[in-house]
Amino acid sequence: MKKLFKYMGMYWKAMIAILAVLIVQAYCDLSLPAYTSDIVNVGIQQGGINESIPDAIAQKDMDKLLLFVNADETKTVKSAYELKKKDTGFDYDGAVYVLKEKVKEDEKKSEKVSKILGKPMLFVSGIESGSDTTKKMEDSMRENMKSSIQKAADEQKKAAAQQVEDAAAAQMSDEMKAAIAANPQMAAQMQAQQDQAVQQVEEEIQKKIDEQLKKIDDADIFELFGMIPEEQRVEVIDKMSEQMDDMPETMVEQAATVYIKSAYSNLKMDTDHIQNSYILSTGGKMLALAFLGMIASVLVGFIASRVGASAGRDLRGQVFRKVVGFSNNEFDHFSTASLITRSTNDIQQIQMLIVMLLRMVLYAPIMAIGGIYKVFHTNVSMSWIIGLAVLLIGLVILVLFTVAMPKFKILQKLVDKLNLVTREILTGLSVIRAFSTEKHEEERFDMANRDLTRTNLFVNRAMTFMMPVMMVIMNGISVLIVWTGAHGISDGQMQVGDMMAFIQYTMQIIFSFLMLCMISIMLPRAAVSADRVDEVLKSETMIHDPKEPKAFPEKINGVLKFDHVSFRYPGASEDVLHDITFEARPGETTAIIGSTGSGKSTLVNLIPRFYDVTEGEITLDGMDIRDIRQHELRAKLGYVPQKGVLFSGDIASNIMFGNPDGSDEEMIEAARIAQATEFIDEKPSKYESSISQGGSNVSGGQKQRLSIARAIANHPDIFIFDDSFSALDYKTDVTLRRALKENTADSTVVIVAQRISTILHAEQIIVLDDGQVAGIGTHKELLKNCEVYQQIAASQLSEEELKADMEGKEENSHE
Repeated sequence: MKKLFKYMGMYWKAMIAILAVLIVQAYCDLSLPAYTSDIVNVGIQQGGINESIPDAIAQKDMDKLLLFVNADETKTVKSAYELKKKDTGFDYDGAVYVLKEKVKEDEKKSEKVSKILGKPMLFVSGIESGSDTTKKMEDSMRENMKSSIQKAADEQKKAAAQQVEDAAAAQMSDEMKAAIAANPQMAAQMQAQQDQAVQQVEEEIQKKIDEQLKKIDDADIFELFGMIPEEQRVEVIDKMSEQMDDMPETMVEQAATVYIKSAYSNLKMDTDHIQNSYILSTGGKMLALAFLGMIASVLVGFIASRVGASAGRDLRGQVFRKVVGFSNNEFDHFSTASLITRSTNDIQQIQMLIVMLLRMVLYAPIMAIGGIYKVFHTNVSMSWIIGLAVLLIGLVILVLFTVAMPKFKILQKLVDKLNLVTREILTGLSVIRAFSTEKHEEERFDMANRDLTRTNLFVNRAMTFMMPVMMVIMNGISVLIVWTGAHGISDGQMQVGDMMAFIQYTMQIIFSFLMLCMISIMLPRAAVSADRVDEVLKSETMIHDPKEPKAFPEKINGVLKFDHVSFRYPGASEDVLHDITFEARPGETTAIIGSTGSGKSTLVNLIPRFYDVTEGEITLDGMDIRDIRQHELRAKLGYVPQKGVLFSGDIASNIMFGNPDGSDEEMIEAARIAQATEFIDEKPSKYESSISQGGSNVSGGQKQRLSIARAIANHPDIFIFDDSFSALDYKTDVTLRRALKENTADSTVVIVAQRISTILHAEQIIVLDDGQVAGIGTHKELLKNCEVYQQIAASQLSEEELKADMEGKEENSHE
């Protein structure tokens, strides 16, 4: 992971931009469920009424509400509203209370009024619903009031009779009382007068009581509440409030919106227009957010793809530059097939993962955190469901990691193996056909292919197993939310829109973890790929430029000297070359010959520093080549490898490969010296004739001649021919060497050869035997003094040629 983040860190500016856009996208995605909830709850169920207190209400409706409000709170409510009796702005005949603007804008004041009017609106709404409970309560109140009035009337009658009696008694003197007591007739007359007075008072009281009873019979429930003394009314309201304290707040809110809609209808407001306007405006906001989210998603995808492609491009460039700087030792460590896989498949895995990381991994936590935040503001009572979902997903990821992780480490090695087998078969196809081993190679390819396929199938099956399990979890969680939410809706704890929003938020949270799970499946393989690429980038190159390099003069002499040079391949126990000492001078040809495996090619590979000497030193004009920058050193050399290598293009581009700014005359001259004009001029397009990849459309001899022409066109100070004449016929070989001799009179020429005929006229021949110098001299000198050379000559020359050479040597000695 560290290596992946290291590769991504180079594009931190783009990552910050992506993060900002992802936040915008997450905001859009997380806002949509809330708007869906609002459309269902407010737009459909509440008829578009989104306020908790009415913005306007008829005076008579306000009076009903205030019946259920105490005196202090009544003052607070009335102070929040302005009573308009004229020019109310509504098609309504009557006074209207209009909510003051400062209260609308002040959330705290609005909330205070809402708390005061919340339950009264519920009471009034419930009473106006005309339910059986309301009717029973109304009848009960009426009977209780009648009973109370009748009881009070009876007490008034008794009191009135007593008052009449007391008044009559107070008006009589003691003499009069004695006279009445003495005269029964007079006493009866006085009693009749008292009874008549009491009856008259009782009739008046009853008349008033009948009027009150009639008023009670004609009154509705709100008028009945108004008739109740304030102390009793407050007591009744408190009891009703206590019974509703356990009621969910959502039920109070819903009842308030129902009442507000009814209050608006009483003012003859168009409630359908209010509902349609709310739904359309909310829907418009949803469309705008969806469009903004779409733009953000496209923008993130574009930037992430660009970062991924740039990272892939830069990594391929770094790997290529690193590989180009490899010495032969590094190529021995990394196979060509492995380097190709690391440069293509491995970097592609990293590139894909970077895109996924920027697109999903950054987005998933934002969505998960935002979704959890939204959920806790929707309905906290069901948050345990999210915890359950996350736990189940975590278990699935753990199982997949345990099962699939080891396979990812094997997968890239199997890709390497398949590439290796494929490359070997394709490059060696002619040999395979010659030995009729097609069947064996097919089986070898099938085995590598089957191993890779089997591992890929295992990984893909693990991923396909993951998706159904995740879908089961998601659908199961949805059912659980609906089941739990249905009970909450039934109990009045939540609304339908809240449940819908909760489902959407939960799915967003689960989907975020699902995205992380998918990334976790890709991550191990990409991590392995990152390690493999990093292994190449961090590999230590054996050949280094010096920290303080020396520079050649503009023109060098070209004296090449091996001073007690020994070389051993890294990790080997024995030297390949041991104590090699000789000097190659300009204007002379130094030839190197020896049996197969004697170290000829290894020796000349030390000159351009494909390897560095283990002991001793190689100097050019007295300067140790290890003190010279590799590029500057190789610019002085014209190297023709043992195996001619041509590049796809045309003949001209291959000849002028090392001297692209050279003239056509230089190109033609180089081709002439290399004896390549013979077959070039025969082609219809001449120097513009195409060369296939690897030079497959030219013969071995033609390939060698073009390789020699390429070295000549570079005008080097030192020519190195590593057995570069082996594919030439004798006539061409002789002609080429003669032309080369004429045109390299001032250059140092080093030739590695298998054939003695190629080096007969060399000024200096070095004979190698098992990595050591067996002899140094001319052809004739070595025939006399060097046993190893004599054996080579005997195997290649006839007795007559050997005899002639020996005699020539003797004659020269006599001279």
